[in-house]
Amino acid sequence: MITAIDPTYDTVIREVMPADQDEIERILSRAEQAYQSWRKTDFSARAEVLNAVAHRLREDRARLAYLMTEEMGKPVKEAYGEIEKAAWCAEHYAAHAESYLSRDEISSDASLSYVQYLPLGPIMGILPWNAPFWLAFRFCAPVLMAGNTCVMKHDPHVPGCAQAIAQLFGDAGAPSAILQNLPLRNEDAESVIRDDRIRGISFTGSDKAGATVAAIAASEIKPAVLELGGSDPNIVLADADLAKAAEIIALSRIINAGQSCIAAKRIIVEAPVHDAFVALLKERLSGYKLGDPREQSTDVGPLARDDLRQGLHRQVQDTIKAGATCLLGGDMPDGPGFFYPVTLLTDVTSDMAAGCEETFGPVAVVMKARDADHAIEIANDTRYGLGAAVWTETRRGEAIAREIIAGQVSVNGIVKTDPRLPSGGVRRSGYGRELGPQGIHEFVNAQQIWIGPAKAL
Repeated sequence: MITAIDPTYDTVIREVMPADQDEIERILSRAEQAYQSWRKTDFSARAEVLNAVAHRLREDRARLAYLMTEEMGKPVKEAYGEIEKAAWCAEHYAAHAESYLSRDEISSDASLSYVQYLPLGPIMGILPWNAPFWLAFRFCAPVLMAGNTCVMKHDPHVPGCAQAIAQLFGDAGAPSAILQNLPLRNEDAESVIRDDRIRGISFTGSDKAGATVAAIAASEIKPAVLELGGSDPNIVLADADLAKAAEIIALSRIINAGQSCIAAKRIIVEAPVHDAFVALLKERLSGYKLGDPREQSTDVGPLARDDLRQGLHRQVQDTIKAGATCLLGGDMPDGPGFFYPVTLLTDVTSDMAAGCEETFGPVAVVMKARDADHAIEIANDTRYGLGAAVWTETRRGEAIAREIIAGQVSVNGIVKTDPRLPSGGVRRSGYGRELGPQGIHEFVNAQQIWIGPAKAL
């Protein structure tokens, strides 16, 4: 049984039967059949569907937002924002997919030669719980607009969200089976990845699970995009706007209770401004309200699962035992629910748990750097390479960005995902790109066309 637990009260709220082998077969068969007609539709017809789904998202945003709040604890005011962002993603690809996939003419010895971008077939999306709607649309909008169909294996902890996403397409009048929800236990995913009807895999999750998925996909010679974990550095140099940096970094650290791959994790501060910045950061973090995510006044809700909370607390305690200073939070709260307080650790080094592991929760980690070169060295002292930020004078920040090993770097701003721009990582943070023109090219056949006769020499 797939079970959803409300992390605010630690109560079972929903149970869904996982798909058996017969249902898996039906879903994959329908995905293949739907692909045969969907791939022949033009961009305008595909865009009409995506725009209709975006309209349904906005019309039903109150119910859909509440599903996130009850299944994974997202504060309702953030959940509303996620629904809007998912609708934006659908509309963006509806508007721009045709230009992103326009053919590229390339001069050669042919009379005419070019590359055209054709769909591959049914694509499997293996999705996490932390942004159930946004990550689903980040996967499906470009895949569908490219002419593929989608089989969505969502996280078992958000079955209500998964069902609602699939229903949106039906309610919007989309062609049958272009996107289907596959309620699957994690241990049953391998057989679907290996199925010949699945032509590619999009995976978002931990680096450990990503390595397993990548190995299976590679053994079947299937393309995959992996967006994995991060221990994202935010460098604050002495010439930064400290107040603004503290404001944005604090916000980045507590969005979704800190359960974000691209959240600010390791805050690396140049020594001359370290103490002043820490004071500003503590003031900002102290102002966030921990509480029931159903209340509009709540800034930080519970963590999604108790095992995540226990793991985060272990990281905090191990880091303190290793010599870090806890200026805020750090104590496991009493009472129901999987709450963890906003926590600030300073005097952290790269050999401590919170300095080298991904912290998936509202824990801000401050590390001191001697100078800019040392800050870059600390930033790159990680096995991850997802997002990063630099706070300094603009031109200097651009130069430093080239030295940081990460797929995405923001200069004097928050690290975020945007349908217009590619997102992804290097090292243990994955490979391939989501979003932007690069994202839609991940699951297409870049087919070379050569038309004779050959040009005379």
